[in-house]
Amino acid sequence: MLKSLFKKKEAEKIYAALNGKIVKLEEVPDPVFSQKMMGEGIAIQPTEGKVVSPVDGKIVQVMDSKHAIGIEDTNGNEILIHVGLETVALNGEGFNLHIQVGDSVTVGQLLMEFDLAYIEANAKSTVTPIVITNSGTSGKTFTLTDEQQATASETVLIQATK
Repeated sequence: MLKSLFKKKEAEKIYAALNGKIVKLEEVPDPVFSQKMMGEGIAIQPTEGKVVSPVDGKIVQVMDSKHAIGIEDTNGNEILIHVGLETVALNGEGFNLHIQVGDSVTVGQLLMEFDLAYIEANAKSTVTPIVITNSGTSGKTFTLTDEQQATASETVLIQATK
């Protein structure tokens, strides 16, 4: 019994939502993300136009412009996946959602497909921040990966411990 009380809790894992190059949030060319106003996180420069769920959880928000998805994972982390920068102005063009608010999702489940070439041509950037929007109030410590390349649903990007 006492052993279970002192057993170190396993870190909560948030996996890559896309394939691509991992970018520090501080290097994202948008102050809202780079200054972590939205929360702690990391970004990916995608190499293909597919977004999968980085966690097991529930879809809590889908922007009307289809460029961003909010997920609450089973540990209470609120995760925002924001495809590209200034993509709200595309009004959903180039995005194809495979989920809706209220859906339960699992790691690796396809959430969205997007036209990478269209986004490259029509938005400020394709860099995709993945941010824990409640990181400042969760009481958790977040550790970011040192990896440089992300494989969707395989690379652990962020670990949270309480």
